[in-house]
Amino acid sequence: MKIATWNVNSIRTRLEHVTNWLQANPVDVLCLQETKVIDQDFPAQPFQELGYSPYISGQKSYNGVALISRQPLDSVSSGFAAVLDADAVGDLDEQKRVITGVLDGVRIVNLYVPNGSSVGSEKYEYKLRWLGVLKTYLTALLEQSPGLTVCGDFNIALEDRDIYDANGKEKHIMSSEAERQALRQVLEVGLADVFRKFTEETGHYSWWDYRAASFRRNLGWRIDHHYLSPQLYDRATSCVIDVEPRKLEKPSDHTPVIVEF
Repeated sequence: MKIATWNVNSIRTRLEHVTNWLQANPVDVLCLQETKVIDQDFPAQPFQELGYSPYISGQKSYNGVALISRQPLDSVSSGFAAVLDADAVGDLDEQKRVITGVLDGVRIVNLYVPNGSSVGSEKYEYKLRWLGVLKTYLTALLEQSPGLTVCGDFNIALEDRDIYDANGKEKHIMSSEAERQALRQVLEVGLADVFRKFTEETGHYSWWDYRAASFRRNLGWRIDHHYLSPQLYDRATSCVIDVEPRKLEKPSDHTPVIVEF
């Protein structure tokens, strides 16, 4: 099974990039983030013409996630409240950031973790609160599905080697210690970073700022991840970052990351 994650930074803007990539890389499931479109306006037909079924949870202009699957998915749901008590979730499902489904017994969770804006801001506190509920959500899913893969744009570089330059990381959004610790606590439910099973060195990134020729200079961050439960981690045969889409004209600032098991 091959699963890819890709923050496309607007599916309608990047539709040709995504469909062309999917034709050249026929993964079983493509997990998209930042689709930025309400469900009824999602461009489903081009994917259907390629033999894929889209499962969508979107909102206008912001956020939005989707699962694009070659085979029908079971038990598809969106948001934390599909699994957790509404009181525990509170307002966190107002932003469309979570979608999940089951393929051949594997539970796939696609996430767009809040960015947090700046350390100490209200959006930062929201991000930490969101990650706390994510841990509870994944704990509940693992009880139902020991074969669990969690992927998406996490907006966190977990280690210094995931950043081209870690100087000042404590004050930088996506690398502050509170964010890293919150993600470590999520992973304590029983998930491991499969990219690091195959690649130890630095210099491998999935996001580059549009400014300062960051991509050409490889001034990137690795913030798009695949985390697997032990059952799937042991079966994983590869996890790679495909930088080619980032070379296109008017690309997303992220690029796909693909796991195979």
